Amino acid sequence: MQLQAYFNHSLLKPTATKKEIIQLCNEAKQHNLYSVCVNSCNVFTAKNNVIKSDVKVCATIGFPFGTASPRAKVMEAKKAIEDGADEIDMVINLGMLKGMNYVGVYKDIRDVKLAIGKKPLKVIIEISELSKNEILRICQICIDAKADFIKTSTGFSKSGATFIAVKMIKKTLKGLAKIEASGDIKDIETSLKYIDVGADRIGTTHSAKIMEEIINQQIVA
Repeated sequence: MQLQAYFNHSLLKPTATKKEIIQLCNEAKQHNLYSVCVNSCNVFTAKNNVIKSDVKVCATIGFPFGTASPRAKVMEAKKAIEDGADEIDMVINLGMLKGMNYVGVYKDIRDVKLAIGKKPLKVIIEISELSKNEILRICQICIDAKADFIKTSTGFSKSGATFIAVKMIKKTLKGLAKIEASGDIKDIETSLKYIDVGADRIGTTHSAKIMEEIINQQIVA
């Protein structure tokens, strides 16, 4: 198992500086991680610092609350792609979902997917704010909207991924989309458990620390 290929190395705090984004990219290159995840304003800096590597750049859209207008999300996504983003992580409109405006939620996701073409779209559903039935509903909406991934959490709500939710999402998606577990993942043991229950990607700010843990434990990654 090439563990490095699972990690989306994230720096999404609003105070992130250019120096910190460059450091994030250097860590990702050092450990050959799959991608870095940054707010859309930092995509250009990130892309310029991974351009000679295999590390991809993922941009967040409508982050962290998902309450931007659909048009604003589309424009932000287009600009992120223009700046060099390889993937888009968009946050759903939780109010629309809880208000049972399922058509609105679908269009919000589908419009971004259409705007970015063949670039992968990961949809952050923020499981800590949703009931089981709401998670099942948004999974189906994401499938219908042709999203490529469902991502569990922003890391900015009351909690992050759970094993139960990842298992449930995996069963619901039936291979029609992939899963990124994110939020509160800080060590190799937890990462491996998420992979075991079905996660295709791990989103965490602790990727470099986890890679060092692997090296120290002499785990072949």
